[in-house]
Amino acid sequence: MSARVFDDRVCDLGEAPLWHPMRRELFWFDITGRRMLSRKGEVAREWAFDEMHSAAGWIDEGGLLLASESGLWYFDLKSAERRLIAPLETEGSMIRTNDGRADPQGGFWISTMHKGERRGAGAIWRWYRGEMRRLYASLTIPNAICFAPDERSACFCDTPTARIMRVALGPDGWPIGAPECCLDLSAEGLAPDGAVIDGEGALWIALWGASSVRRYAPHGELLAAIPLPAPNTSCPALGGEDLGTLFVTSATKGLGRQQRAAAPLSGQTFRAPSGVSGQAEHRVRLDTFRHGEDGTP
Repeated sequence: MSARVFDDRVCDLGEAPLWHPMRRELFWFDITGRRMLSRKGEVAREWAFDEMHSAAGWIDEGGLLLASESGLWYFDLKSAERRLIAPLETEGSMIRTNDGRADPQGGFWISTMHKGERRGAGAIWRWYRGEMRRLYASLTIPNAICFAPDERSACFCDTPTARIMRVALGPDGWPIGAPECCLDLSAEGLAPDGAVIDGEGALWIALWGASSVRRYAPHGELLAAIPLPAPNTSCPALGGEDLGTLFVTSATKGLGRQQRAAAPLSGQTFRAPSGVSGQAEHRVRLDTFRHGEDGTP
């Protein structure tokens, strides 16, 4: 399976690709560039913001939920207007959001971290039915938030530990019990970043600094590896026809002049056939907030 360029716009920190199942359009972020990008066929768009945004979920055909430094927002794709759904209670201006994904129950998980990657300053939060609850604290670079197709477990990681954690979920989507390690990449010196779980329950994970995305079985067996022409691969998504296309963001962040010269496609977004079908991204449900005829909050 070989990767090729899907979009050649260069991101300093490309992250969080989202395949919108209704629009059949890919959205992703350049976090430190303070912008969101999208592509549908030959049509490429982008939106600039006055603060860092890092992840999204889809609400309906015309709106997204966006996660930013200050909170979760409803974003109207036609007017580009934002409306605050829930503030994030972070400690100071040096905290930003990072990885995030909608869960099967219609909630949204979002991670936060220190802009200078200060150890232990990060956390993972869940927004559900109007409540923002901190699930895990004392993390550094929380990543890899994704959900099993049976809706009974979630995965996440703290990148410096190189360990993917799995936690059981109750019927309402809240974690049950303590997370357990399901994949340990520390012996290989790898840095797991963003991840997604396909329709067969296998984990696709981008490896920062290793120019690749790997696919692992639920019990940790390596099933496939896709090389990419960018060292800092950051996050995968599954979309396209039959959800069988693997999309991968990358970053120029952290690369020196010689590294960029050796990998000139760094920061671009790639695609490759996955050979499997993914899961459709779950819809973020704002039912408790809706009061307008158009369904917006």
